[in-house]
Amino acid sequence: MNDVNKNYKLEDRFLQNEGRVFLTGTQALVRLPLMQRQIDLANNLNTAGYISGYTGSPLGGYDHALNSVADLLKENHIVFQPGINEDLAATAVHGSQQSNLVDNPKYDGVFGIWYGKGPGVDRSGDALKHANYAGSSKFGGVLALAGDDHGAKSSTTAHQSDHAFIHFGMPILNPATVQDYLDFGILGWAMSRYSGCWTGMKCITDTVESAASVEVDQERFKIIIPQDYQLPEENIHIQWGFMPAASELRLYQMRLPAAQAFARNNNIDKVIFSKRKRLAIVTTGKAYLDVRQALDELGLDEQAALEKGISLYKVGMVWPLEPQKISEFIEGHEEVLVVEEKRPIIEDQIAKMLFNNTNRPRLIGKNDESGMPLVSSEGELSPNDIALVIGQRLLNLEKDLSIETRISDITTFMDSLKSSGNSHLFRLPSFCAGCPHNTSTKIPEGSIAFGGIGCHGMATFMPERNTQTLGQMGGEGVMWTGIAPFTETEHLFQNLGDGTYYHSGTLAVRSAVASGANITYKILVNDAIAMTGGQEITGKVRVDKLSWQVHAEGANKVVVVSDYPDKYPDDSSFAPGVTIHHRDQMDSLQNQLKLVQGVSVIIYDQYCATELRRRRKRGLAEEPDKKIFINPLVCEGCGDCSVQSNCIAIEPLETEFGRKRQINQSSCNKDFSCKNGYCPSFVTVVGGRLRKKGEESSAGEENFKISDFVQGIPVPEVINPLKPYNILITGIGGSGVITLGALLGTAAHLEGKGASTLDVAGLAQRNGPVTSHLRVSKDPGDIHATRIASGSADLILGCDIVVTTGLESISKINPLSTNIMVNSHVAPTSAFASDPNLDLSAVRMKKSLKDVSNNKLLDFVDATKLASSLMGNAISANLFLIGYALQKGLMPISLPAIEKAIELNGIAIEMNKDSLSWGRLAAVDLELVKEKASSGNNEIEDDKLPNLNDLIKVRKDFLTEYQDSKYANRYENFVRKVYSTEQSFSEGKEDLSIAVAKYYFKVLAYKDEYEVARLHTSETFRKNIEDHFEGDFKLEYSLAPPILGGKDPKTGRYPKRRLPASTYYLFKILKIFKFLRGTPFDFMGISQHRRLERKIISDYEKTLDLLINKLNKNNYSLAVEIASIPELIRGFDVVKEKNLEIALEEQKQLLERFLSNKIPTSEIVYDKHVSNNNKVQSN
Repeated sequence: MNDVNKNYKLEDRFLQNEGRVFLTGTQALVRLPLMQRQIDLANNLNTAGYISGYTGSPLGGYDHALNSVADLLKENHIVFQPGINEDLAATAVHGSQQSNLVDNPKYDGVFGIWYGKGPGVDRSGDALKHANYAGSSKFGGVLALAGDDHGAKSSTTAHQSDHAFIHFGMPILNPATVQDYLDFGILGWAMSRYSGCWTGMKCITDTVESAASVEVDQERFKIIIPQDYQLPEENIHIQWGFMPAASELRLYQMRLPAAQAFARNNNIDKVIFSKRKRLAIVTTGKAYLDVRQALDELGLDEQAALEKGISLYKVGMVWPLEPQKISEFIEGHEEVLVVEEKRPIIEDQIAKMLFNNTNRPRLIGKNDESGMPLVSSEGELSPNDIALVIGQRLLNLEKDLSIETRISDITTFMDSLKSSGNSHLFRLPSFCAGCPHNTSTKIPEGSIAFGGIGCHGMATFMPERNTQTLGQMGGEGVMWTGIAPFTETEHLFQNLGDGTYYHSGTLAVRSAVASGANITYKILVNDAIAMTGGQEITGKVRVDKLSWQVHAEGANKVVVVSDYPDKYPDDSSFAPGVTIHHRDQMDSLQNQLKLVQGVSVIIYDQYCATELRRRRKRGLAEEPDKKIFINPLVCEGCGDCSVQSNCIAIEPLETEFGRKRQINQSSCNKDFSCKNGYCPSFVTVVGGRLRKKGEESSAGEENFKISDFVQGIPVPEVINPLKPYNILITGIGGSGVITLGALLGTAAHLEGKGASTLDVAGLAQRNGPVTSHLRVSKDPGDIHATRIASGSADLILGCDIVVTTGLESISKINPLSTNIMVNSHVAPTSAFASDPNLDLSAVRMKKSLKDVSNNKLLDFVDATKLASSLMGNAISANLFLIGYALQKGLMPISLPAIEKAIELNGIAIEMNKDSLSWGRLAAVDLELVKEKASSGNNEIEDDKLPNLNDLIKVRKDFLTEYQDSKYANRYENFVRKVYSTEQSFSEGKEDLSIAVAKYYFKVLAYKDEYEVARLHTSETFRKNIEDHFEGDFKLEYSLAPPILGGKDPKTGRYPKRRLPASTYYLFKILKIFKFLRGTPFDFMGISQHRRLERKIISDYEKTLDLLINKLNKNNYSLAVEIASIPELIRGFDVVKEKNLEIALEEQKQLLERFLSNKIPTSEIVYDKHVSNNNKVQSN
């Protein structure tokens, strides 16, 4: 076991100037200007730094990382000023280079950084071209960071900024690793100073979102001034008043050749190895790492590659390509293979260089010598694909049995992936729990909408939102001005985020006004650039000032909508005619604004839920002292709460009585819109706290502490791998998976091991599929690619079983050697909000993993259920799973290193350590852990088979409490009658009887006011509440009592009202009157809806009598389906009636098939008896 560096501090990654530090790509970009300042001081230069740009994945975390070291930036004279948008930021950085041209400069020069994602490069073309043609200052220099999303994982289009930079005449550096970020960053500034050019630098996902142990010794960063190149005598740096035509000449004839000379002398391009010259591979950036991994897949280490005649050249500056060194490298080879991601840059330049050579080698890359496609120009490259290309080229040069075998193995494996079974569920990114977009993106029936850049774009994934498309940032609504003259559709709703509005959306609003189109902008003011990490918006104004802006632009009607409309201070000054409304009025407001001619605006004001949660944790926002809880016995599982809120914190709860709903207290952001569900099952727990069973002592125990208890179990064995050990961590965006990868990477670094992590998230960070690739080795130089190759995972930590059974994760499994530890809990996907019957069983997913793995290396544990109960927080499941795998001896990192990394992280230290300990204990004694975590919510397991007698007994006992023994006997006798008929021919089958036992009970136990009162005051519910909460708390209720009136004439619903804790005593009285149920004195049963519920019972009995009279072997399965129809009849009042209509139509079709059309349709029991909404009373 390696010693753990206990003196390491997180700030060392920015302050330490020798040895190695563990850095993410983003953190390396933060460290760069700090290093440049220190290097300048060492060279007697008094410089400052200026950083400006606009956030966007994969550079989405750069703003946050810079702000986290604001004091350090200030100490080093570095100004960070986020831009309003990318092109204005580029203009500001351009200005920083002119600081020495004005009188009285404070510094010898200002080194600058501009940053933006690919679309930001596109929109900033004019500004960047002007800036580069003008140039950099002698002691300043500029790095232009392009966040390129090659695979379009978090962008509306795939991006490759190289061609744009070439258009600007800007040299381009393409780092392959986090180490390259530091090396190329310092070299890039030096080259910018030497040549007068701005230096472009690519920042792609696989690099910027990775982390690694890197060298930071100052000696590493020494600059060599070219001695083999003479700079022009004239000043090639930025100056006032240079003529446009002369600027072009100076750039292409003086500056770019200087940049090439600098690159040559400073070894920006490198020969990695070369000896027996046959196949030359030229590559760059991420593709270089893929090539190294591909060689590994072919069984070729450096020595073996040399023996086969392979040479490898790594290009650092992809344009303009330095010609001298690469020409020397290529000379003498039979073939040159260029491997670069996306469209060719290097290959085209090499072709131009070689064209006039007499003895030129064969050049292949995007196409082979016959013109057939070879290395893909689209998407992202993978090591396996490259391995097949390299392997085949080697075979073309020389027959080799070992290479043939490797190619066959890779091809067989890749083919097997195409036929492997994976998850029947799929995670799409979705709005967070409590997200304001859940409400703001809804539109009235019959309307259409367009999405907007950022989180608004996810509305296009939701068919029920009828949000058709989206365009580029800042163009929101302008497409409609080109559509409107040519369609009879009269109106559009356009979603627009406040970040986009301040970025460039104001011009879109102005354009829409000028066009005269009928459009309603819905500007969501959530006070953050939410999609990219919640950065503060530069240039934002107060909501009242915003109303004046859109009013001045020409909006004909402006309304403000908020979750708390009373929050605006007395000194607020809204534009003329502006009215303020609660968000519950959105539907009616939108219907009104559809009729407004021209442009209208809804300013929807509600905090980003995720950012509000962070502010609450920091004490910057009030934490409501209440939580929502669902009484599962009252819940019908209809899903109306999900329809009303679209909240992912509402999850299924599989119980004895079917699927119900529960609130995931760990992900709930306390938006409370779920209470709008038309259901009396919601209670509000005011006060108290979540129970943590892991802190409770059992009988005979005193002051139980898991940290003390695990001292008695063996210390985990640590794997010491001879080659990089690959760990794939899978999970849901926003659930801490990325933190988990960083934690383990840091832990490996603390032990002096080589480590790299790669987080694959992008748009998926919003509740979509996220993976973290962790590679650990004895030596950092052993790690090439950061992404784990197909079939190469040594350990998969499946924090989410849905993502684990997705094709991306399945592809990493080697069926002979991959250990798989999976959290078997199924967190619902976004589809659950609109499909309450969605199959969320883990059975099929478990089977798919068993089919593709060695079952002896596969382990399932419900980490979420156990951790939630033990720790009171589902997020604890991640460290629980780490502890489980660690104790099983499957980790290449020691327990002390992981615990030290938890301490360094500084967040919920004790909880995370305890979670780790509980996981370790579970690996040793799972039953003991289950016993400590035992829950009272009666949730059933996926694979539990129903027993008819047990079903009948439980339900008979329930109906006795519901009504009386007579009512319960009616139930049992009817089920037994069905069972008797079924057994006369079904050869032991019980499917029909089981269906009747479930669903006859369901229609009998309809939930009227007496029953809701009984269930809310039951001992079962009291124990359930106490099983989840502790401390001093009280319950409030969310009900829609018809006696209070106020039915909405449009929806037919009574308004939900908050009723106080004293309602409990009214319930105690009301439940006494259950004996009146169904009698002439039933004062709660006189409504049309209650009569309908009783008629459903009699109709079900008639239908079942018909079924058992006509039952035979051929129609048996149809009979079971028909008997199960009440599964669809869920909900309360109008929700139940709507579902009843659907159920009756389904029953009609099934019955017609059952009877094979041999009897008149009039004999079929499917009466249309849904009442008019006006006459229905709520429960």
